[in-house]
Amino acid sequence: MNNYYPFVNTPLPYSYDALEPFIDEKTMRLHHNRHLQTYIDNLNKLLEENPSLQKYSLEKLVCCWRTLPCHLQPPIRNNAGGVYNHRFYFSGMSAPGRSYTAPCLFEQIALQFGSPENFRAEFKKAALSVFGSGYAWLILDQGCLKIITSANQNTPMSFCLKPLLNIDVWEHAYYLKHYNQRAAYIDDWFHIVNWSIVEERFLFI
Repeated sequence: MNNYYPFVNTPLPYSYDALEPFIDEKTMRLHHNRHLQTYIDNLNKLLEENPSLQKYSLEKLVCCWRTLPCHLQPPIRNNAGGVYNHRFYFSGMSAPGRSYTAPCLFEQIALQFGSPENFRAEFKKAALSVFGSGYAWLILDQGCLKIITSANQNTPMSFCLKPLLNIDVWEHAYYLKHYNQRAAYIDDWFHIVNWSIVEERFLFI
């Protein structure tokens, strides 16, 4: 993963049509090649103009934007967050029909949410509650799993929380296939979550 300036738009870990029928190829191409690319271009331009920030990793930019000069805080938060959040979202999905194992995570989900079905319902409720653009997240906070939401390109890492899974609920993530039916998109997204990756994040990252 390209984590330092200059940032590049690294390939997806699957083909653009791999998530069909749940997310269509055209949406994935536009989302990755245009939306994410715009955040990368904007972030590179900001860092080109501010060489002292070029040594910062993407994660450090996401976490420390509040310590920067006032005029840099919003653009760094928005663009570094846009790169981080999109990469995290894309890497958390994989082709449907594959078998994934996440025994440790699923055990913790069952303990804290009662059942996988309860977790799905709570996560969907959170994703639907995002007003406008943003994300719903499963995060780890001092050993406890929590479901939270963030607006625009804000990230849990800004608050020292460990992200495990996110769903992008900006309309560009689903509008071509699902139109304005966010709930249908969320239901489809659950079919393509790569739980093995989420387990790795839970245990090791």
